[in-house]
Amino acid sequence: MTTMAHAVADSRTMLHRQLLHLRRYPSLTVMLIGLPVIFLLLFVYVFGGTLGAGLGGGRAEYLDYLTPGILLFTMAGAAAGTAISVAMDMTEGIVDRFRSMAISRGSLLTGHVLGSLVQNFLALGAVLGVALLIGFRPTATPIEWLAVVGMATATSFALIWFAVALGMVADSVETASNTPMFLSLLPFLGSGFVPTETMPAGLRTFAEYQPFTPIIETFRGLLLGSGIGNSAWIALGWCAGISVLSYVWAKRRYNKRAAS
Repeated sequence: MTTMAHAVADSRTMLHRQLLHLRRYPSLTVMLIGLPVIFLLLFVYVFGGTLGAGLGGGRAEYLDYLTPGILLFTMAGAAAGTAISVAMDMTEGIVDRFRSMAISRGSLLTGHVLGSLVQNFLALGAVLGVALLIGFRPTATPIEWLAVVGMATATSFALIWFAVALGMVADSVETASNTPMFLSLLPFLGSGFVPTETMPAGLRTFAEYQPFTPIIETFRGLLLGSGIGNSAWIALGWCAGISVLSYVWAKRRYNKRAAS
């Protein structure tokens, strides 16, 4: 078996391991779905009338505006689960056990990333399903839906590798569960819940130039046909940069641990 085929086979085994974890411990996936759904219902049915009026419409218009931000909030929240899973492996000795076996060194991280992607899309599908049930009506064409899936994949991939790196550097599972929490705040400090032009000057500048805003605007433009301008290119640039830097960071930390 070639080195590449060996790495692919080991990565598939590690992915299977992560999927077994998802099946045996579904509570984390339920939490990843439940919190965004709660925020979706809260903002639509409690604040939606007032916030929708500010958009020139009502609750239905605010649901359309809010859903792309909730989808990104879902992806950001999933990062905590990835960091926890990685930290558990790093602190409970499983890495030392794998080191004594003839497996590809990077397959453990690959399994975490692919397993988290599966979990992410399960959560996204469930949250989007709830949004559709309560009245979200996207106007995206089949090509635009493919673009939405591609953008979701790029965003999830970047956030997952960042979460893997955070899990690698955490000295405990508790630390790993808290470190990614700031990611869940960024949709609030962007265009996820209200337009950035309604914010004070300093906060508006941050909201417009932080990475989540162009991602949200890309989702919103694709799903609702409102146009995306250059948001997609900026969003993909952020995703590529975060992915590469996080991968290098995580791989160095993992190699250092595996060699020790």
